[in-house]
Amino acid sequence: MKILGISAYYHDSAAVIIENGKVLYAAQEERFSRIKNDASFPINAIEYCLYESGFNIEDIDLISFYDKPFLKFERLLETYYAFAPKGFKSFAKAMPVLLKEKLFIKQFIKKRIRKLCKSKTHKITINFPEHHLSHAASAFYTSPFNRCAYLTVDGVGEWATTTYGIACGKKGIQVLGELQFPNSLGLFYSSFTYFLGFKVNSGEYKMMGLAPYGNPNSKRVLKFVKTIKEKLIDIKPDGSIKLHQEYFEYSVGLRMVNPKKWKTLFGLIKRQPEDKLEQVHADLAFAAQKVTEEVLVKLIKYIKQETKENNLCITGGVALNCVANSVLYEQNIFDDIYIQPAAGDAGGALGAALATAYIKNPKLNFSGLKNPFNVYLGPKYSNHDVERLLRKYKCNYQKFENQEALTKATAQCIAQKKVVGWYNGRSEFGPRALGNRSIIADATDPEMQYNLNMKIKFREGFRPFAPVVCEEDYDTYFELGKHSYYMLFTSKVRESLRKKIPDDFCQYSLEAKRKFIKSDLPAITHVDFSARVQVVKKDVNPLFWSLIQAYKQITGIGIFINTSFNVKDEPIVNTPEEAYNCFMKSGMDVLVLDNYLIKK
Repeated sequence: MKILGISAYYHDSAAVIIENGKVLYAAQEERFSRIKNDASFPINAIEYCLYESGFNIEDIDLISFYDKPFLKFERLLETYYAFAPKGFKSFAKAMPVLLKEKLFIKQFIKKRIRKLCKSKTHKITINFPEHHLSHAASAFYTSPFNRCAYLTVDGVGEWATTTYGIACGKKGIQVLGELQFPNSLGLFYSSFTYFLGFKVNSGEYKMMGLAPYGNPNSKRVLKFVKTIKEKLIDIKPDGSIKLHQEYFEYSVGLRMVNPKKWKTLFGLIKRQPEDKLEQVHADLAFAAQKVTEEVLVKLIKYIKQETKENNLCITGGVALNCVANSVLYEQNIFDDIYIQPAAGDAGGALGAALATAYIKNPKLNFSGLKNPFNVYLGPKYSNHDVERLLRKYKCNYQKFENQEALTKATAQCIAQKKVVGWYNGRSEFGPRALGNRSIIADATDPEMQYNLNMKIKFREGFRPFAPVVCEEDYDTYFELGKHSYYMLFTSKVRESLRKKIPDDFCQYSLEAKRKFIKSDLPAITHVDFSARVQVVKKDVNPLFWSLIQAYKQITGIGIFINTSFNVKDEPIVNTPEEAYNCFMKSGMDVLVLDNYLIKK
């Protein structure tokens, strides 16, 4: 059975093709449209998946959309009705879109898909699994477990904002409980993202990166935590929450919170994106992060108690919070925790297809993946495409006939403190660059973190960078922690590599904290000695593994920076030409396009 999975109309739209339960190809629409977090119908991603698979749309047995539009429409109408007359302006503005994208979505999908059909009589069958079922399926059916507990946490699907249950290869996915809108941990976190001046549904990473700059035991942080728990959120022992809606406006308004009320609560005006970040912003981010972690810990303790399962899958947008994930892992409540790498709405397309496959075909029996889920599911371009670009721009390049020579030359560039754009093979599915669409650089240079942010990525100077290390060398650099192949957990840098922090470090400014050399790997060591590590297995990405080993042979250091190949507010590069243009307009020194090494 061939199934096309689709997610769209909220953020991070995507398309996936699977056959008999096996994932073949997947891509986000933003990579083609070049609109960050593009929510539009993923026609380009669909066409890519069809082209690469060799299928026509007539070959597809089922199309699976990642939520139930009628239920979502019901929730929107009931919410507006419950708060009326408040929110009428928002309701009037949203209604035309709601009617088109929620009420008539089945006809709209058929209309778009029919344009791809050669036969006008072809019957198009569309399935609509619930949003959180799609999330749960995306995690379980890509996990190493044949049964486990699961937790989904995001902003909102139809009604549900959090669900939990048991997933089993033979019995499928069983929902045991859920939390419903407007009580949402994802929207709670996004409200602080909004108040701190970052963009909702994309700026949550920034807030997570800012939080460690907060002063943990300061009176201000303790007061912020107390205020949040007394005024904004009621946390139950089982991890369920109630948000006090008089302080929030996401239910019916055009903004997340009421800034005047939050100013009264926190003594702080809403930050504008261009405003300078101050210590008070970091303290508030830290407080919100800690409350979020407290809720999640209570949730998984309750889920363990209810399910008695040994392993746990977590998915939904909140599962992309790698700091919280590590807190959960370190609780040792479950033997192991798995998080699907495209845990947000893009992964909903994957889950919709997988959920439909296993529901429609009971003979499929999932027993857990023996190897890590393959995320390299996106576009790949040929040497001919690269050579055409080289001629077009009259590039200064060197071609390598074998991979050993290529990795050695590239590693030499990194060792010389050069910043390298690394473009090889198929692009990754999900928000992380995992070695095929990456910018890589030396982790031992104290200036590299700032230079990458300012001259390459053109983004906020406080943002941390992730290291990449071969699995066999993990223990050399990091304390015991989760080996994450997808950059979804953090690890602490080994104590032997750390520098002593001054007693008055909490009194330093944000910039002084950033500049302070915290370890022998200063470019990847965050202010709290943590790092969002990507662990590479040789049999998962052999070329990237070989590059790290080549760098180790030259320098004696088996670790370097790996960040996504893009600049601020742009999606990760897709085509070789996009990679070249990004290389030329930024401060990168070297570009590797498959077997070609290009210098400016």
